[in-house]
Amino acid sequence: MGYPIDDKLVVGISTNALFDLRIEHSVFEEKGLDAYKKIQHEKRHAILPKGCAFPFIRRFLKINEIYHEEKPVEVILLSRNNPEISPRVFRSIQEYKLNITRACFTSGDAPYKYIPAFNVSLFLTANAKDAKEAILNKYPAGVILPTIIHDDENDSELRIAFDFDGVIADDEAEKVYKKSNQLDLFHQHEVENVNIPLNPGVLASFFKKISFFQKLESKRLQKNYIKNKILKTAIITARNAPSHERAINTLKSWNVEVDEMFFLGGIEKKRILETLKPHIFFDDQLDHLDTRIKDIPLVHIPFGIANEPKKIKKDN
Repeated sequence: MGYPIDDKLVVGISTNALFDLRIEHSVFEEKGLDAYKKIQHEKRHAILPKGCAFPFIRRFLKINEIYHEEKPVEVILLSRNNPEISPRVFRSIQEYKLNITRACFTSGDAPYKYIPAFNVSLFLTANAKDAKEAILNKYPAGVILPTIIHDDENDSELRIAFDFDGVIADDEAEKVYKKSNQLDLFHQHEVENVNIPLNPGVLASFFKKISFFQKLESKRLQKNYIKNKILKTAIITARNAPSHERAINTLKSWNVEVDEMFFLGGIEKKRILETLKPHIFFDDQLDHLDTRIKDIPLVHIPFGIANEPKKIKKDN
C-alpha cells in the first residue's frame, strides 16, 4: 500500500530556499559544476545555514503537532542539486529537527515537473526560471527573494499573507485596470461585476486548504482542545472601496475565511507588513516586494499581466 500523499497538504521547496547556499552557488556560477561538487564534499559535515523560507517551513510543519494523529501537512524537497549533496541536506534537516523525509534531486533538471507526482500545492524556489516555467505549466509556484531573515523561535504563530489579484484570484481585474489605466473605470467594472466571483488564481488551492485548517482550529479553540490558534492568514490588497466588495464575495463563494484583510488603495504594503510581520508574503508585483524589509520572507508569483514585458512606445 502506497504512502497517502494525496491526503496531505504538501509544500515543495528547493534546497536554496530552505537553506542558505549562496556561497556554494557563487562557486558554481564562477567555477563550474566540478568546483561546486568539491566544495560540497569539503563541507559535507557542516550544517547549512537557514534560508529565507526556513521560518515559514518550520512553523508550517508544526501543524502536524496539533493534528498529531492525522499529520495532514508535509514538506518535500524538490531540488536541482546533485544527489551527492543529499547527506549534508538531510543532516542539516535533522539538526534543525524538521520532519522532512522525502525529496528528489534532479542533477540540474527542472524539479517542478514532479509537482503533480508529489501532490504539491505550493512550490517555493530561489530559481526564478523554475517558478515561471512551473506557472506556465499551471503549477502553483513562487520565487522567494533574497532578504535578511531572523527566525524568532519564541514566536510560535504562523502568519501567512497574500496579495489578492494575481495570487489568490486570477488577473482579470488587473487586466481591466492595465487596459484603461483609470482607477474610476476599474472601480466601475468591479461594481458592475460585484456578484460575479473571480476565477481562482495560482495560489487559490493552497489558500483554500490553509483556510480549512483555520476553521478546524476555531472549532478546537471553542471546545477548549487548544489554548491559542497557531495559524493566522491575511490578505493585503491594493483594492479599496468600492472594489473591495467583489473580493469579499469571491471569498464567500469559495467558502473560505481570512483573519485579517487590508484594503490599501495605494498605501504602501510595507507599512502593513512591518506591523503584521508575516512569515511569508506572496505578491505578483515585484514593485510591492521591498527586499529592504527585514525578517519577512517575500515571494514573487510571476503570473499574469503584472509580469508581462512593458511595451516601449516608439517615436513617430
